[in-house]
Amino acid sequence: MNFEHSAERRMLADSLNRFIAQQYNLEKRQQSLQSGQGFDPEIWRQLAELGVIGALFSEADGGFGGAGFDLILVFEAMGRGLLVEPLLGSAVLAGSAIASAGDAAHRAQLASIIDGNLIAALAHDEPDSHYELNRVACRAEADGASWRLNGIKSLVLHGEQAGLLVVSARTAGALDDSRGISMFLVPTDTPGLAVQGYATVDGGPVAQVRLNNVILPGHALLGTLHQGHAILEQAIGRGVLALCAEALGAMETAKLATLDYLRTRQQFGRPIGSFQALQHRMAVLLLEIEQARSSVINAAAALDADRLTRERALSAAKVSIGRIGTLVAQESIQLHGGIGMTWELPLAHFAKRLVMIDHQLGDEDHHLQRYIALGTAPSP
Repeated sequence: MNFEHSAERRMLADSLNRFIAQQYNLEKRQQSLQSGQGFDPEIWRQLAELGVIGALFSEADGGFGGAGFDLILVFEAMGRGLLVEPLLGSAVLAGSAIASAGDAAHRAQLASIIDGNLIAALAHDEPDSHYELNRVACRAEADGASWRLNGIKSLVLHGEQAGLLVVSARTAGALDDSRGISMFLVPTDTPGLAVQGYATVDGGPVAQVRLNNVILPGHALLGTLHQGHAILEQAIGRGVLALCAEALGAMETAKLATLDYLRTRQQFGRPIGSFQALQHRMAVLLLEIEQARSSVINAAAALDADRLTRERALSAAKVSIGRIGTLVAQESIQLHGGIGMTWELPLAHFAKRLVMIDHQLGDEDHHLQRYIALGTAPSP
């Protein structure tokens, strides 16, 4: 199997990596996070002009990519630069849900997402859900020709900056039933909607969303009534792949920074990288990162396969990324010594991001259990 990117993908990768190297650094990232929007609108506009957002959507949806290898190309570059722009929440999670299930009116909003004028966000996680897609307490009840929504959503990526929310709500069944979940498009200026932003451990902007008797028109329903679980699984699966690729980019940057430090830091009159014990630890990291890369490539190749193959490959990749990302974060800081913990050194921020990625969209333990459960599921 040929894993080389096409000429078009290589051109996009070169342009994106060059843009990040020239326009983005740790100081720019910190300024973006501390701003009221949590990202830089000018950087966001330039990413849209470069075609980065469009690369995450198929031609049928107004983009020019959308495949698994398009996702890993874009998000590996994001991980190398530690970008905070809302590609994951808007283009991948919310955008994928709209693209896969929306009618013509819903899908018309994709153009604004692709050109960067509209930020969308997936509001699915709840305070007690613990990564389980089918655990939805937020309720939607028919109110004549309208819908009335009540509930709380947590950890909504760029929820405070979004103009449109894709909200999961229970329309039938018990709390943990996979059937009975429906999806709704909710503009953030809808009466009864309250959004409170806050920062994660790595500084990323998320929000808690409260829906208090939010009234939506009938056409706000996204996809088929009661069948939202499949929409969520597909969108979050793409998000898992994107996160895994982002972690790869962050690991590569941490690896190169650590190698450079080992080659330049002197002790006893020679570089500490010449000490055999440190060489062995670095060799283990290099092997583990290549193992992580293989799992991400496998997940990207399986993205369009049957459900069982796809979901097992995605969970396997997330397990590998969770374990290896944490190892890279810990070892890189330890091999740097005390300086590795300082705020001014970019490495500390990459380490935080790697730890945070493990906890987004299901941590290592969750996906290991899910992988085992999928392995015992009956064949379709």
